[in-house]
Amino acid sequence: MKIIIIENELYLAQSIASKLTEHNFQIEIYRSPKEAMHTQGDVYLLSTHLPGQSIFPLISKFKDKIIILMVNYINNDTVEDPLKWGAKDYILKPFRIEELFRKIEHYKEYQQLKQKNNFYQEYIDYQLNTVESDTNDIAISTPCVIVTNYTILADKIIFDYAQKKHLSLIFVSLANQSWKEKISHQTENTLFYITDFTSLKKSEKETLFELLSSCNFVLISNNEIDSPYPTITLNASNKIHNQNDILTIDEYIQFILTQFQNQFPDTELSKKLGMSRKSLWEKRKKYGLYKKK
Repeated sequence: MKIIIIENELYLAQSIASKLTEHNFQIEIYRSPKEAMHTQGDVYLLSTHLPGQSIFPLISKFKDKIIILMVNYINNDTVEDPLKWGAKDYILKPFRIEELFRKIEHYKEYQQLKQKNNFYQEYIDYQLNTVESDTNDIAISTPCVIVTNYTILADKIIFDYAQKKHLSLIFVSLANQSWKEKISHQTENTLFYITDFTSLKKSEKETLFELLSSCNFVLISNNEIDSPYPTITLNASNKIHNQNDILTIDEYIQFILTQFQNQFPDTELSKKLGMSRKSLWEKRKKYGLYKKK
């Protein structure tokens, strides 16, 4: 990581830089925010005691980075206003380098988790957007059981529901030995998304429903479940989602067209299906399946 130090007291800046270098950080020192405006750092240690200089343009430009304020005293100008503009934290001078190091490591981990979370969210959104269904027509009230032959459809519905209700989803696989511990740690605004019910023994199923008696949850299953909770049945019309069925050629082609015709050009799609573009067009016309415009 590269750390940019903005401090007009050169001795202090060099002292901080020397100690941080021992932790394998790259360090650059600048005496004013203006000098540091064109830098490319990961962390900005910004002194708020810079007479005649404004720190806010730098904070505004690098608010997505880790900005830690180095302050002589705490008031609106040195702490509250800079935090509102986008600084992440502050440390009061004089400070021990171990305290600063802990703050840097904390926000470094936070940034990594944030990036990872954004990746997973974007990937989930991409996957669920391929599911063609009007989830607004499906009324969900939790706790409940959802029986479905198309799990990703249930995924889409529950993700949408949790977002609208501002609930935090916690995934629980009953095939994992830690499921009891997970369910026991319920917090406010939590919605458990539970799968793999068939992996439980009869006695474990009874234990599960006892633990869930005070929880908000959705239990997903491919088979009917004997439970004291409302059951919603969601079955996809296409048989490919039911692993117990064997598809006809026509059913398979219909499924491929429904799922992939808006993701691949006709040339590539017809090649994958082993037919000409004319035959693909004829199949599409026969099934009444047309590309989105």
